[in-house]
Amino acid sequence: MSKRTFLDFEQPIAELENKIEELRYVQNESAVDISQEIDQLSKKSQQLTKDVYSNLTPWQITKIARHPERPYTLDYIQELFTDFVEMHGDRHFADDLSMVGGLARFNGNACMVIGQQKGRDTKERGLRNFGMSKPEGYRKALRLMKTAEKFKL
Repeated sequence: MSKRTFLDFEQPIAELENKIEELRYVQNESAVDISQEIDQLSKKSQQLTKDVYSNLTPWQITKIARHPERPYTLDYIQELFTDFVEMHGDRHFADDLSMVGGLARFNGNACMVIGQQKGRDTKERGLRNFGMSKPEGYRKALRLMKTAEKFKL
């Protein structure tokens, strides 16, 4: 399991999650049954998470929106859709890589998917213009929307 990046206001949750992981490791390595303690801490962690997230300041909400591990458009496409075929170009000037779109299937139904992609690392972010679309990106999105309308997707 990969380590999650926690924000500053999430540190109490992180500490509790680490304790739970340590207890699970101890339980797996020894014959001691501590499943009740793990269940109690898991419930406490869920309640703490609910309490922390129900009292967020506007700046904390902004930090969550900018979280480095937050999923991007291509992550959602990969998880939610099947048979995704990306379509490129605005048919006038160029292809804007910050605008991602194409045909896909959602629950067996054909659909058009459009979204902005920022990029995970510096190289990909530069390639995708840090998620800032250019005019050709907006023309590409409009072209994809008109295509979806034409084929009643």
